[in-house]
Amino acid sequence: MANIFCIANQKGGVGKTTTTVNLAAGLTQIGQRVLLVDLDPQGNATMGSGVDKRGLTLSVYDVLLESAGVREAAQRAPAGGYDVLGANRELAGAEVELVALAQRERRLKAALAQVAPDYDFVLIDCPPSLGLLTLNGLCAAHGVIVPMQCEYFALEGLSDLVNTIKQVHAKLNPDLQIIGLLRVMFDPRITLQQQVSEQLKGHFGDKVFDTVIPRNVRLAEAPSYGQPGVVFDPAAKGSQAFVEFAREMVTRVQRL
Repeated sequence: MANIFCIANQKGGVGKTTTTVNLAAGLTQIGQRVLLVDLDPQGNATMGSGVDKRGLTLSVYDVLLESAGVREAAQRAPAGGYDVLGANRELAGAEVELVALAQRERRLKAALAQVAPDYDFVLIDCPPSLGLLTLNGLCAAHGVIVPMQCEYFALEGLSDLVNTIKQVHAKLNPDLQIIGLLRVMFDPRITLQQQVSEQLKGHFGDKVFDTVIPRNVRLAEAPSYGQPGVVFDPAAKGSQAFVEFAREMVTRVQRL
């Protein structure tokens, strides 16, 4: 059965999509079967996987409204080798349409249950807001991976996210937990980043992943070529870090 994880952070621009796409590619490289679910109407994870969001005939929007199943709507990422349940602008309207529907926050969970035996990992890229789309992701997931920059404001945003996860855990999804915090865009030359990193480890202990993703130009360039950085430039430090993170994820899941 699949391990289902949300990649979430209520703060924008912290590398959620970069993390989701490269973790999916990294896990695939080490022999895992992976489904990436793009829950962001911007469709960046879809495009970053080499799938044209404008050409989607079926998307996560259709799955949430139950007009298609995951197996029908998902397609193979040309570059990464994993499956993608893509998103595009249509998904922005789903928030409004879902409000009136029964089991509105558990639509994704029900859909993923049908394909759970087909995958080892399902990674859900959430939008940077707490609406019905993110709530669907949190209700479907076994855990949350939180990518974060080691900066002061990131710590403030983290406390909001932790409170949200506690509320969802208490009221909607008792399986939900924080799997770990991933330090991204890290520059060890910046003293503040080192200090925040130490604060994180002091406060969250082993919830902080050992792997650190460095600030890396090649990771930033990769989406414009429709490829995960792990595939675009496997030798880049950022790409190697994500493959190492994939290995750490597999080990951590085995301990859960």
